[in-house]
Amino acid sequence: MERIRKTFKKLTEKGEKPLIVYATACDPNCRESLDYFKLILEYADMVEVGMPFSDPLADGPTIQRAHERALSSGANTCRVLELVSSLRESCPEKPIILMGYYNPIFVYGEDRFIKDSKEVGADGFIVPDLPPEEGESFSLKAKEMGLSPVFLAAPTSTDERLVKIGQLSGEFIYYVSLTGITGEREELAYREIEREVSRVKAITGKPTVVGFGISKGEHIRKMYNTPDGFVVGSAVVRRIEERDRGGLKELLSSLKEATKPL
Repeated sequence: MERIRKTFKKLTEKGEKPLIVYATACDPNCRESLDYFKLILEYADMVEVGMPFSDPLADGPTIQRAHERALSSGANTCRVLELVSSLRESCPEKPIILMGYYNPIFVYGEDRFIKDSKEVGADGFIVPDLPPEEGESFSLKAKEMGLSPVFLAAPTSTDERLVKIGQLSGEFIYYVSLTGITGEREELAYREIEREVSRVKAITGKPTVVGFGISKGEHIRKMYNTPDGFVVGSAVVRRIEERDRGGLKELLSSLKEATKPL
């Protein structure tokens, strides 16, 4: 948790907000994937390392295809952890968060997964299909290891559920900006997102970042004041799919610039 806490503190002191970038581990293959993550961390303040899974229900077509490519290249939980270990060696200070569905964690063994994630240098977990009602044990084990469990809040989350999410989450909460699956959007409901993020922060008392649909700096600018950070995934994964390193650099640069005050 310490790297996450320091990142929020450092950026707050600079008047900036964290750019959090998602990419799928081992996409398009394990060797190239590591290079893409290193490039991402030249711009991003935190990275989400997606754990490939055969049935990523919360994800749209772009990230679904990334999971398929990764699995075809031989991705499994061990290889994801190896990637995190290599990434940590090259980037000792920035937070690395593992994001994945619960089934692979269950198969690997929950206790073993948390322990091994700690050993390779991960800082926390996002498990989108682990609801707070069922995630108390996982949250407690992660926190005992000094890792940050991050639970999802949504437009449909009741105040009562947000209290539970706040209790179980570690350093921050991930607000899902829309109902539905991941994917790039042209426009977002900026005022509604800011209103809901304010509600989440007031009830939980924790920093709240926004993800789902964000794909360009303009999105960040239009709701800059309220969220405590911004998550971008599909727009990045699409450029990896296209093997467009130039386009990826341009996107990451523009996104990071948007997280700085005007």
